[in-house]
Amino acid sequence: MTTAQDMPSASGASGASGASVTDGGHPDERAVRIRRRLERLIGIAATEGNALDALRNGDEIFPAMLEAIRSAEHTVDMMTFVYWKGDIARDFAHALAERARAGVRVRLLLDGFGSRLIDNDLLTEMDRTGVQVAWFRRPAHLSPFKQNHRCHRKVLVVDEQVGFTGGVGIAEEWCGDARNPDEWRDTHVRVRGPAVDGIAAAFAQNWAECHDELFDDRDRFIEHRPQGDAVVQVVRGSASFGWQDMQTLIRVMIESAEERFRLATAYFSPDAYFIDLLCAAARRGVEVEILLPGPHTDKRVCRLAGQHHYEVLLSCGVKIHHYQPTMLHAKVMTVDRTAALVGSTNFNRRSLDHDEEVMLAVLDAEFTATLDRHFEADKAVSEPIQPGRWRRRPALQRAREAAVQPIRRFL
Repeated sequence: MTTAQDMPSASGASGASGASVTDGGHPDERAVRIRRRLERLIGIAATEGNALDALRNGDEIFPAMLEAIRSAEHTVDMMTFVYWKGDIARDFAHALAERARAGVRVRLLLDGFGSRLIDNDLLTEMDRTGVQVAWFRRPAHLSPFKQNHRCHRKVLVVDEQVGFTGGVGIAEEWCGDARNPDEWRDTHVRVRGPAVDGIAAAFAQNWAECHDELFDDRDRFIEHRPQGDAVVQVVRGSASFGWQDMQTLIRVMIESAEERFRLATAYFSPDAYFIDLLCAAARRGVEVEILLPGPHTDKRVCRLAGQHHYEVLLSCGVKIHHYQPTMLHAKVMTVDRTAALVGSTNFNRRSLDHDEEVMLAVLDAEFTATLDRHFEADKAVSEPIQPGRWRRRPALQRAREAAVQPIRRFL
């Protein structure tokens, strides 16, 4: 396994130290520095003039998405990993069907594994009204190799002018406001401005694999006018061999941190390389905080794989918190009150190595401050992992952590 110390840092210096905390500089200078690193190392230009709204939990997310769909005049493109059951599943199907009935071109892309629980009557209704439904890699039709690579992206683009992405799935689990274990905690983002094109491209990339027609005369290919002040780079992760853009994106953010790096993720099971990066950041004086699901998690095996690394992280000075009220499903990172990542990517091997993902790299102090406030609120209802207590955890817990290591790359 290559370690962080073996690789050149994103700042151009040798080792994994990244930018020194003494480099300091005005926040605007830090934003420019991070932007240029991301643009050159990933090869995707950031766009200016974007407006972003951080939407917290189903009570904010679903009304905004449904309002956008119901106002569509030309096109609706939507894809999701999870489309399960409940009133919210019916609300989305009815809204999509109504727009198709009104003559809007509506396309819905569902992951063949993640959305397998969708009600057949909803599929029938959408098909009858003209919604174009496509399935991404249905397991029964694939080789075992392709079955492991899923479309985990969550995208909604309406009339080419407003886009949504983040962590939310279409199911009753995401409804509410994280008030109890039945209401999951998640973050989604509404985007207006040039970055909508990058979100639309994430949809088009996966639609092209599933459907012969990529675009039609409903697509106007509009020019975007400035809608705000946020600089946004849209990064798409796709399954293949070798180092991936999503890994580069996260690496640059960690190595660019000079004061504070915060991570909230639903599934935490990285490889040793990224554990080294987090420890290197903490050792150079960066405050590194990780927020993870606590007693309410839907994938306990994945949690065990991540807990295998707790002792090393805690010894480096990384702070770990377990969110208590419900399942934490958000995927958010913030750096130095300056930059943020938010989207569909978890901090695990599955997201980084195997699945189709999309993330927004945002350079905007106000948007980052909003996400930091959300982090503080979530941390207030979380329990910190105490280093001394964790080192004294039972032998059975250690055995469980060790037992899942052979399959960690699939988690």
